[in-house]
Amino acid sequence: MGSLSDYTELEVLDHVLKTADWAQPTNLYVGLSTADPLDDASGIAEPSGNGYARVNHNAWDAAASRATENTGTISFPEATGSWGTVTHFFIADAASGGNMIAHGALSASKTIGAGDNASFQDGAIDVSFNSGGISTFLANAVLDHIFKNTSYDTTADIYVSLSLANPGDDASGMNEPSGGNYSRVLHNSYDVAAAGATQNDGAITFPQASSAWGTVTHFAMWDASSSGNMLFYGALDASRAIGQNDTPSFADGALDITMD
Repeated sequence: MGSLSDYTELEVLDHVLKTADWAQPTNLYVGLSTADPLDDASGIAEPSGNGYARVNHNAWDAAASRATENTGTISFPEATGSWGTVTHFFIADAASGGNMIAHGALSASKTIGAGDNASFQDGAIDVSFNSGGISTFLANAVLDHIFKNTSYDTTADIYVSLSLANPGDDASGMNEPSGGNYSRVLHNSYDVAAAGATQNDGAITFPQASSAWGTVTHFAMWDASSSGNMLFYGALDASRAIGQNDTPSFADGALDITMD
């Protein structure tokens, strides 16, 4: 099971939230490591010499259920000497150096010696998003963007909504206020992502309620002013009962969007 690197998380946040475009990688390379690469790639320990090289592999399944897998076998060159005991894999955007895109642990460590042919069978590498925070729609779209299927083009506008219940990954639990002058708020300005997170740049202010909206428990972010696709969601620090004449808002920096 693989997870995204710190580098990828920041690029995704900036791309989706319109801070900076991130083009699909030109090529993806699968590498091996004898230690945990860690999210920041500082732990990568690739075999050296003895025929070792990363493998260019650009075929990945269309993302579904928040995950993608390699399409077809990934075969490394035959080892001409010891590569050590391989414990992890990683995916990078260059044949050497470059940026680590994702990484993960092998299901079992493998000692690679002279004459061995290391490989990953079709579907053996699985890269996925955990549940929560990022919608299933966006998780699949982002994975398809990263793994060279369908490019995810930044939405023209981002709208913030309120919800009286937890929307859930598929937005099926979404319960927006109805009437009382409620509407989603257009907000396209977000900080440059750092440490796996970003925040709203500038306050997000909803219309003044002309009647009670109920008790708001969650927020969500969308690609349309109504309906559309949910992008992110989260719980408020504390629930808020919105009554007549109240004007709900998120202060500058109050809306945290995190990928971890």
